[in-house]
Amino acid sequence: MGGIQFLTDEKGTKTAAVIDLKTHKALWEDIADVLVSRSRRSERGVPLERVKAGLIASGKLRG
Repeated sequence: MGGIQFLTDEKGTKTAAVIDLKTHKALWEDIADVLVSRSRRSERGVPLERVKAGLIASGKLRG
């Protein structure tokens, strides 16, 4: 796959990647989304009705 270079350790094991963002912007956005999602796994969710009520109260959603 062009536009991606791998860094290896002394044993030849891939340890990092350098991604050409001009070529693979969408791939990087997907990777970033996964990282954000994983970092938020332990957060408590907010009920949809509470989110809707807040959006209605702030005028960002019609009720």
